[in-house]
Amino acid sequence: MFTGIIEDIGKITNITRQPNCMVLTISSQKMLEDINLGDSIAVNGVCLTVVSFTDRCFTVDVMPETVKATNIETLQIGSPVNLERAMSAAGRFGGHIVSGHVDGIGKIIRKQKSSNAVYYDIAIKEELSRYCIPKGSITIDGISLTIFGLKDNQLTISIIPHTLEHTVLGFKKENDFVNIENDLIGKYIIHHLDRNSGNKSSISMEFLQQHGF
Repeated sequence: MFTGIIEDIGKITNITRQPNCMVLTISSQKMLEDINLGDSIAVNGVCLTVVSFTDRCFTVDVMPETVKATNIETLQIGSPVNLERAMSAAGRFGGHIVSGHVDGIGKIIRKQKSSNAVYYDIAIKEELSRYCIPKGSITIDGISLTIFGLKDNQLTISIIPHTLEHTVLGFKKENDFVNIENDLIGKYIIHHLDRNSGNKSSISMEFLQQHGF
């Protein structure tokens, strides 16, 4: 599990592209301070497993389903990436519950500075927007953020200078793609309601009155 608080901006140093899958090598001194084979690291919000490492970089495999569902295929050698190690039991919960399982991608359609903030309008598919609520949590390229505005299949986020400086959002521009992970709790609630929408509830006004409500 992750929290969406980015620890470091890494850099892609090598990419091995195979049919429908990839192998990425990423440099990051911060990640190498405490790393082991099999560790989970979120790369732009995608939970990936460390398969090897040196004193300067680590390597992860990217399976076909991840290539199809995320923006990882757009990465090039030299691309900056957001990095976060899996949360330790003794760590601070600074963001929100992030699984590292990306639901889909969004497209930045507007980037506009306003005072000390920068607004990003991001277009998303309808199946993603149904999980979004104003002031709700969302993960964008692995960053825990709050939905500032929501209209149709478009959401707006407001980014402070610290986030711009310490995440890859500072490098993003209009028409770039970002990974989207919807709020996990919201997904569970809607899934439960969808599955039980045809079942008649045993709770009625008469039941509530009989039990003191």
